[in-house]
Amino acid sequence: MTMQGRPFTIALSGKGGTGKTTISSLLIRSFIALKETPVLAVDADPNANLHEALGVTVRETMGSMREEAFTRTIPPGMNRHDYVRYRFRQALVESEGFDLIAMGRPEGSGCYCFANDLLSESMGELERDYHFMVIDTEAGMEHIARGTIGRPDLLLIVSDPGARGLRTIARIREIATQLGLEEENIRVVFNRFRSGTAPVDIEAERLMAVIPEDPAIEQADLTATPVSQVPPESPARTAVRELAEKIIVMAKERK
Repeated sequence: MTMQGRPFTIALSGKGGTGKTTISSLLIRSFIALKETPVLAVDADPNANLHEALGVTVRETMGSMREEAFTRTIPPGMNRHDYVRYRFRQALVESEGFDLIAMGRPEGSGCYCFANDLLSESMGELERDYHFMVIDTEAGMEHIARGTIGRPDLLLIVSDPGARGLRTIARIREIATQLGLEEENIRVVFNRFRSGTAPVDIEAERLMAVIPEDPAIEQADLTATPVSQVPPESPARTAVRELAEKIIVMAKERK
């Protein structure tokens, strides 16, 4: 499928420990397996570890790059605008089927409105090269609020199937709608579902996927092993691949 203009963007949010980073990486690998490439992976969590799940190395984040570009002397013959765009491309990690950019966080204090505008512009230019963009966010979704990564087409709230998870879903949904996301574009993914454990009561149309508990995925999480090394037929990878197929249908409908 050829995406015209911009990629279909998926942001994953949820409280810490629900497995949104793992699902983000599995989703990226699923798009690659389904020949929906290239994919842009965006690690918008200051506690960046999406690169570990994908098996690549991040040497610089956009936050540290911004600090350098706006606190140090830029090379002769180059204005700050061009330097930011140049350094942005340097911070991009390229891999087979996907590229990764880690957002990070500011290293210092002060107003970075101009810097954020430049980074947003750089992201906008970069997006045109991809079919899908998968964003691993923090629960507060600060990068969405600042506009650095734009407005996602689909927000997936990753949660455990319990009462606490329901409260988290409601809180994140409230934040998302306040930021202008439409209710129909906010969906739920239950992760680490065990047989005999009933999901919390939630509207059927909001629940997009149920990812089963998978020992192979849990072991990969504990050892920081790339999910690409987990067998493709494992229960969690199979469920996320089905989720990716649903998202591809949504992307085609948007087109």
